[in-house]
Amino acid sequence: MFMGIKALFDLPQETKTKYVNPKPYRSYSGKSPVVPFYESFGLDNAQKLEALKLLLISCGQKGTQRDYSCGELGDAGAEFCGAENDFESFGMEKYYASHIQDSTSLFRVMRYIARPSGDSDTVDDDDKAIALRAHTDKNAITILCQNEVQGLEVQTKDGNWAQVMVPRDALVVIVGEALKVWSNGRLQAARHRVVVRGDKDRYSCGLFSMPKEETMIEVPSELVDKEHPLLYRPFIFADYISYYASKLSDDALEIFAGI
Repeated sequence: MFMGIKALFDLPQETKTKYVNPKPYRSYSGKSPVVPFYESFGLDNAQKLEALKLLLISCGQKGTQRDYSCGELGDAGAEFCGAENDFESFGMEKYYASHIQDSTSLFRVMRYIARPSGDSDTVDDDDKAIALRAHTDKNAITILCQNEVQGLEVQTKDGNWAQVMVPRDALVVIVGEALKVWSNGRLQAARHRVVVRGDKDRYSCGLFSMPKEETMIEVPSELVDKEHPLLYRPFIFADYISYYASKLSDDALEIFAGI
């Protein structure tokens, strides 16, 4: 699968920038001064081969290479969608079944570029470059897979950063802020980042499951009691995303919806 993803990112820069979508996070993004070691493509309905072909055709891929890449990524999209549906098996359907039908998903492929030798910009005291800054996901749940190059880190309760050693062919599941709200804080949105070390590019792909824009995010009454008082007021998902985009603050959720 990652051979196909590498072929996509190895296209000329002027070709990649032709992939444009008016919706946030769906276009090509990469090599900006703010995040110089990061590139990504995003698309909706990634489980459908037609959507993947549209991405690759937009980037000028032709012939067997296009078919190969689409097939590889199509298999990944189907695998991710199946993993997303398995979320119900954890006994959460009592609270979230009504939200599942109001959910959508975004599929993204990402490259974290190896830091050039001797480059000292954005490097910390452990000789690693910050490829993707620390953040919490705003969606409900994120499912990731990667190639053999490590780099994902999560922030611990004491504020330190711990490297996540991801086994080969494993999936990483990250709780987002929408699910944190739905669970009334029982599930926490992990603050995480990506760093790059060494001379090998890191490739990953992920399914970002999220409420539809018009969905009301509300804590189920069954999850509110004396030991777990209500933490968040109800809100429309799109309203919160707009607020976050205007603030880009780590405490945006608490300011916007916290009680």
